[in-house]
Amino acid sequence: MRTTALGLFRPGDSAVHRMGAGSKLLILLVLGVTSVLTQHWWWVSAALVTGTLAGYRAAGFGVRVWWTQVRPLWFLLAFTAVAQLLTTGWQRAVGVSGSIVVLVSVAALVTLTTPTAALVDTVVRLAGPLAPLHVDPERVGLFLMVGIRCVPLVADLARQVREAQIARRATTSTRAFVVPMVVRSLREADALGEALVARGVDD
Repeated sequence: MRTTALGLFRPGDSAVHRMGAGSKLLILLVLGVTSVLTQHWWWVSAALVTGTLAGYRAAGFGVRVWWTQVRPLWFLLAFTAVAQLLTTGWQRAVGVSGSIVVLVSVAALVTLTTPTAALVDTVVRLAGPLAPLHVDPERVGLFLMVGIRCVPLVADLARQVREAQIARRATTSTRAFVVPMVVRSLREADALGEALVARGVDD
């Protein structure tokens, strides 16, 4: 199977594809909370990662597709794992890194198996009861759509910064990665904000 770009929807007829967008978002929420609350139990994180891989298989995707979703975060995962290893031990390192992998993997699986329009429509319906509290459901849906679209963008920025870091032979410098990444992300955010304002989406 051809490698899939990060978070890009792929049509299919698997049980995961046929599951409703609301159910998928609920599973994402439950797994996200569980992975965060059980970080101190490394074996739970390992089990959740294994379950996530099973979900990719059930959706008709292989390990290669799963790895495509996780690979852009390898530098963050390595940095987190080393920091936890030096401060709290290997169990916590596995737990924290595993929770990040689970969150990213499951979120990517949801977007891989669910059209963006279906996700947005579901969130808009869920936010409907909040309208009396001056919460605009349509704007909430817009924010979700923008967030989904920004995931591949941020991953591509990280790849470009990392390649430039390697070209400068600064592969061991955290600052050489973080500073350009933050600056470029802020520039892209400003450009996106200006585009939204130009289309009438402002405060």
